[in-house]
Amino acid sequence: MAKRQAPGARHIGTSETDRLLVSVAAGSQDAFTRLYDATVGPIYGIACRVLQDPARAEEVAQEVMLEVWQSAPRYRPESGHAMTWMMTIAHHRAVDSVRTARRSAERERAVSQHESTPAFDDVVETVEMLGEYEQVRSCLKELTADLQQPVLLAYYRGLTHTEIASALSLPLGTVKSRLRRALTRLRHCLGAPS
Repeated sequence: MAKRQAPGARHIGTSETDRLLVSVAAGSQDAFTRLYDATVGPIYGIACRVLQDPARAEEVAQEVMLEVWQSAPRYRPESGHAMTWMMTIAHHRAVDSVRTARRSAERERAVSQHESTPAFDDVVETVEMLGEYEQVRSCLKELTADLQQPVLLAYYRGLTHTEIASALSLPLGTVKSRLRRALTRLRHCLGAPS
């Protein structure tokens, strides 16, 4: 269990932790075992405080120790103490875990809401969409070519204003102006309030 020190583990000082981490960076498994035994408790503690979930905190502590083993060559003693470096990794991992859990819960809520939304009549929706499509197509044909091109590139190919300017070899301001004019004319043609 991550929260308990291993049998025979002893508290070690800051300089000893620094030396052990340097040895771990050189590939010493014995140094890693000693470092693990001395530091996994505090790492579990910070993970537990952030996560408020002992089981998940144990997982994060194990992930942190694996990252310490793999990332030890990046540790620079002149930049700070090993324990500070490891606790920073632990804090970041725990915060990432909270964010991941939050995003997952939000996705589940969104899926749940989507599934509870009543289904539309597909035939009616398709007919309405085709009618709207034909109307938009008819209005697009009424635009001049210089106004039509940016609209087609923006709304049918998904290009940004900058990409449209590049594709048409036009200044960005000209593209924006043409898009504004085209959209105003389209709104008017479709009968939407300006």
